[in-house]
Amino acid sequence: MSLKQAPPVKPDAIIKLADAVNEEQPMGEPLAALDRTDKALDLGNSEYYENRELSHLQFNLRVLEEARNDSHPLLERLMFLLIFSSNLDEFFEIRVSGLKKQLDFGRQRQGPDGKFPEQILKSIHQQAHDALEEQYRILNEELFPSLRKQGIVVLNREEWSSDLKAWASRYFHDEILPVISPLGLDPAHPFPRLVNKSLNFILSLDGKDAFGRDSGLAIVPAPRSLPRLIKVPGDILPEGDNFVFLSSIIHEHVEELFPGMSVLECHQFRVTRNSDLEMSNVEVEDVASALQGELHSRRFGAATKLEVAKGCPDNLTGFLLNRFNLHEDELYLLDGPVNLQRMMTIRGMVDRPDLCYPPFSPGMPELLEEGNCIFTAVTREDHLLLHPYQSFIPVIDWVRQAARDPSVLSIKQTLYRTNESSELVAALAEAARNGKEVTVVIELRARFDEEENIQFASILQEAGAVVVYGVLGYKTHAKMLLIVRRESGKLKYYAHLGTGNYHRKNSLVYTDYSLMTCNETLCADVHKVFQQITGMGKKINLSLLIHAPFKLKKSLVKMIETEALAALAGQPARIIAKVNALTEPDVIKALYTASHAGVKIDLIVRGICCLKPGIKGVSDNIRVKSVVGRFLEHSRVYYFENNTYQVYCSSADWMERNLLNRIEVCFPIVKKKLVARIITELEMYLDDKGQSWELLSSGEYVKSVPDKNVDGVQTQLLKLYSQNYDPA
Repeated sequence: MSLKQAPPVKPDAIIKLADAVNEEQPMGEPLAALDRTDKALDLGNSEYYENRELSHLQFNLRVLEEARNDSHPLLERLMFLLIFSSNLDEFFEIRVSGLKKQLDFGRQRQGPDGKFPEQILKSIHQQAHDALEEQYRILNEELFPSLRKQGIVVLNREEWSSDLKAWASRYFHDEILPVISPLGLDPAHPFPRLVNKSLNFILSLDGKDAFGRDSGLAIVPAPRSLPRLIKVPGDILPEGDNFVFLSSIIHEHVEELFPGMSVLECHQFRVTRNSDLEMSNVEVEDVASALQGELHSRRFGAATKLEVAKGCPDNLTGFLLNRFNLHEDELYLLDGPVNLQRMMTIRGMVDRPDLCYPPFSPGMPELLEEGNCIFTAVTREDHLLLHPYQSFIPVIDWVRQAARDPSVLSIKQTLYRTNESSELVAALAEAARNGKEVTVVIELRARFDEEENIQFASILQEAGAVVVYGVLGYKTHAKMLLIVRRESGKLKYYAHLGTGNYHRKNSLVYTDYSLMTCNETLCADVHKVFQQITGMGKKINLSLLIHAPFKLKKSLVKMIETEALAALAGQPARIIAKVNALTEPDVIKALYTASHAGVKIDLIVRGICCLKPGIKGVSDNIRVKSVVGRFLEHSRVYYFENNTYQVYCSSADWMERNLLNRIEVCFPIVKKKLVARIITELEMYLDDKGQSWELLSSGEYVKSVPDKNVDGVQTQLLKLYSQNYDPA
């Protein structure tokens, strides 16, 4: 594939970038025109902004839509449907719970879109009800029948043969009965505290038990230690792959839990709770200890959503709503199992590669292949890897080599998320045991990975590494690795900077850039940022890196303004940004001003986008695309045509939290060859029709009409970089 002609890169002399970006300029005609443009646009108009939460929900709907897309293999369509469940759960655990908290505390604040929390919640519930109804329709009317045709069958109780019933009875008595705990409700047995997202049953009973109790109600929590989807042995059903739900077996035998009584009603339900951890910065002496205390409370936070199987009578749903302090809008009646996310295990339980995406081997640059010295390779040239199309293994191997290299004196690394049994943690621990100075900044508050990060911190501390937990009040989200090595009697820095986490499993499904470099100025900046995080001191001046929460937002606005000034002066001006989310109001205002000035702006925003493109006189020159496909688009890349360094990669999205409340880094790509490569890859995303959606000024997304003769962007990149990829 030939590269498109990239704009000329300006001289890449090492300059004080942060100072240059923030340099005050005299009010010449272009600046005066820009000032008039800004004032002419009514940038406070709420009609120009989409609501953050509703935009987030729109992304989840795009994921759900992929479950209907028959261009994906059948099991992958099922995965999209289940990922939608997982995303929606987190949305209610974090975003909806935050809105409810505002209502509880009477904080009815409008956002830039002009909506109050009460209005937003009403819209969320309306859209979520419709979405869940569509999700179960897709499952019951499209996916289950298609899977059945392929010999993969999830059997309802009505379909059980006598042999299957006998097997289910044995499973119940051998596996379920010893660990299940039915809970009759009476004054001595109040309504239990049910764990977040756990599967439960509510029962209506008739009769009295041995003690003469007759409350008429009971709760049966499904054992959390048991799988939700169970494969039927081949000697029971030899044809195909057959499954039953744990809930079906419990339902079939539930009367055995209440001998001598009649079960009149039995219905599944599940409650979703607030899972956003809160730690006050006041009087916290040990972040790890404080966080461990909060982790337990996450399981029992305030309820945000109640899901109940369809057919449950009003008196029982009303009872549950009352117990969880929820209203009717927060009740979701589902036409099937209430815990679909646990069905994700099915892909590993069937041997059907023909129903999954074709396998591929991530590409490996020759200089970084196993057995080569990565220090020598990076000294020769900067390496830019695009995961998952190119392997993440060189990053892990680099730390392993550093751990065993007698010339390496020090390793510093940030860890936000990493995988269980992490090879990186093992390598860092080995380095510490080998006498290296190892410092690891572990962000304990990486949502839903807190407990694992605490365990990693303990492993590293026991090995002799210095572990710090960042800066209280600011999540350390930057992705940095710094290695100090003695070469020819002098100390030399090497650095890895990335847009994604140090997580090997994620690197196979998330798109992210990795830069491996020994650029002296860039490495010196990385060293300064580490010193700032682990120590104390005044703000630091960086030469190439731009970091949050100090200068990144201001620098982005300045670079956007530079493009606007170029456009007003009659020069070509263009911005391309690829981010996960765009919500920061001042950045959006700057983009509107630049668009009005004539800058061509292309935004590739996977998820939340509060900017509205195509508004006449405001955002006519802005286009917004969202790409949803096999891989989760995660890389953050910014291109500014008229900046000294035109391409930047970053750990930061264009959100308030990233730019103001997190420690983030944004690094320029200084090598012309790599700049040209990234621009080409951005253009591939903009040209995509196979996997992309276009955002309209109304806030709606329209799916691009695919060209059967042209691959989607992710398939193009697979063919370009990976090894042994055969789409057939």
